[in-house]
Formats: sequence, C-alpha cells, structure tokens
Amino acid sequence: MTARHEEIAGELRRAIDREEYTVGSLLPAETELAAHYGVSRGTVRQAVAALTAEGLIGSRQGARRVVLASRRSQSFAELRSFAQWARAMGRQATGQVVAQEYSPATAEDAVRLQLAAGTEVLHIIRVRGLDGEPVLLERTVYADWISPAVASIEPDCPSVTQRLYEDTGLVFAYGEHVIDAVAAGAQDGELLGLRRTSPLLRVRRVTTTREGRPVEWSDDRYRSDAVSFSVHNSIGNNALARKTGDAM
Repeated sequence: MTARHEEIAGELRRAIDREEYTVGSLLPAETELAAHYGVSRGTVRQAVAALTAEGLIGSRQGARRVVLASRRSQSFAELRSFAQWARAMGRQATGQVVAQEYSPATAEDAVRLQLAAGTEVLHIIRVRGLDGEPVLLERTVYADWISPAVASIEPDCPSVTQRLYEDTGLVFAYGEHVIDAVAAGAQDGELLGLRRTSPLLRVRRVTTTREGRPVEWSDDRYRSDAVSFSVHNSIGNNALARKTGDAM
C-alpha cells in the first residue's frame, strides 16, 4: 500500500504538471495542505521533502515553498515505460503490435545485445498512443533469452514492461538513451498519420538487467508535435524528462 505522504507528493506533482502551480508561484502553506488532505503537518513535510529532493520546489527555512520547475523529473521506470509515464501524466496509454518476427541477429543487434552473430532474436514493431492518438513508433529487438516471454504477450498489451515483471520477475534496471531528429519514412508516416519526411524525435535505447545483461534495444520515433524531452538541472538532480507536446 502506498504511504499517504507518497500519495500527496504524487498529487502535488500532477498539479505542477498541469501548471496549477506555475514556476515562481508559491505552494500553499503546510497548514493549508494538511487541512486540504486531512493529514498532519508532518505528513505534508514528508511529501514536500520528496518534491524538494527532485528539484521541483525550493525550500528555505521559515518561508513558503516556491515552484522551480513546470514539469517534474521522471523515475527511470517512467522514462523506460511509455505506459507508466502516461499514467503518471493522467493520460491513457495504448499499444498495438503491427509486425512481429524472429530473424537472425544482424551485426548491430549482436553488438547492442551482446550476442553471437546470427542468434535468433525477436523483432517487433509497435505503435503507441496517448488517449487513442498514435504518437510513438517502436522498433524493438529482444534478446533470445527473453523473446519467448515477449512473444506470448497479447498484441494490444499497454505495458510490456509491467507484463514482463508480472510474468517473469524481470526488472529493467539500466538504460542508455541517444536522442536525435530524423525525417519520417514511408512506414513511419503511415503508422503515425504523418506526411513522409515530417520531423520525428528519435530515441535509440539499450536496456539491461541489474547484472548488465541486455534485454532489448529499440529505435523509438515520436511525433514531434506530441512529445518533447527536457533536461532539468539542479545541484542534486540531473534528470531527463519526457513531456507531452502541449508542454513545449
């Protein structure tokens, strides 16, 4: 069960996401927040401390808290999982596999997944949506050891990350993300409802287990009008955050 201060911290994050509290504005006083949520001031302090640690708000003894960021930094789980990120933003995530096949690992697959050349790997193309609108095209290659579990998941599963954890106990622990811009190809345009050559935000990522064993590598292409990424820097926090396009 989620602790009450964590629930309150989550509600305050979402309020900041929605810009109910804009950058430079003051949060309500502890007494007001405690009365609003029906908890003690100590519980409110715990919630506020979490937001302060994330660099979302500033804190000075004896003063009200000031909002420092209009969008919160994400946990690794949310950055890794489209569905978890969407849920945290109050949006409905969808997913649909449009192509799936086993094939021998290419030279690039072998390097990224640390496999012998020619090892059978699983290639999946999946369209992701927010509230029913397609915004992301994933081309993912799964290592041979996890492929059977992925292949058994229903094509419209909204969260492969969550399903793999439930079915196998797999935890995605580390990831490397390389971000650049590309022009939409014919397949990109068709599946995302765009004209060919439209700008897309591409994220190439490799994700591994706690032991450093590669699970997957993916070429993810986001509609540039739907999602953006930002880096929020602070003394104690340098995190990459994904945002919806209307936050730009």
